[in-house]
Amino acid sequence: MKSFKDSVVLITGGGSGIGRLMALDFAGRGARVVIWDLNQEALGRVTEEARRAGLSIRPMVCDVSSRQDVYRQAELLIKEAGPPDILINNAGVVSGRSMLEIPDALIEKTMAVNVLALFWTAKAFLPVMLARNSGHIVTIASAAGLIGVRGLADYCASKFAAFGFNESIRMELRRLKSRVRTTVVCPFFIDTGMFDGVKTRFPLLLPMLKSSYAAKKIVRAVLKNKEFLVMPRFVGAVFILRLFPVRVLDLFAGFFGINHAMDEFSGRAGGRAGGGNRE
Repeated sequence: MKSFKDSVVLITGGGSGIGRLMALDFAGRGARVVIWDLNQEALGRVTEEARRAGLSIRPMVCDVSSRQDVYRQAELLIKEAGPPDILINNAGVVSGRSMLEIPDALIEKTMAVNVLALFWTAKAFLPVMLARNSGHIVTIASAAGLIGVRGLADYCASKFAAFGFNESIRMELRRLKSRVRTTVVCPFFIDTGMFDGVKTRFPLLLPMLKSSYAAKKIVRAVLKNKEFLVMPRFVGAVFILRLFPVRVLDLFAGFFGINHAMDEFSGRAGGRAGGGNRE
């Protein structure tokens, strides 16, 4: 297990949801925390909450879907606080609509925030990590990046991409014999408001995760240099089921209510994870 003392930790989408909770946790462990978010008011609330707790969190307004904005804020961050030792790509959005009902603009937004932003932040900070042969990149994917869910076509596609992104980066780092670490996180639905109305048929096996629980698990996974975190563990059954014919996976999804989870969705469509509207 490593220490976060004096480490620079950057969390995208850090203005609310699990981004906010992780920021407070890391700061409480002695890290120098920086949070990126589009919502300046949310950033202000988190920094004030940290101040009242005797902690310090640096807020920066950044639109992670904009390559130019990411590179500009990354340059400023490196100049003023130093390059991040830990990068947590947490920002994300969801439309919550069936494939033919999703406006083109929301599809593009989902891909820009959930996928392309991963490339911009990695290109901004990975070279420095490689140069000093240390660092940690955390990708907040989803259980929806392991199995398709009706009503989440764009979100699932983006989270499958996030999972694959992490896999590829990990392989590249391994080939380089680099000590830069990676962690991918695949949680079931989290009660941040982004997925309000989502139902789970068997809450003992597939519970709606408490945001405080999820944030603590993620921080601990980073502390232990864990490469893969799935929450709850039952989600890992998907890997075994993929060894069987596709109809077996479909029957599993039907029986456990996964394909009906979004039937009463009322969350923040188009909401930004930890960023003015959520993950």
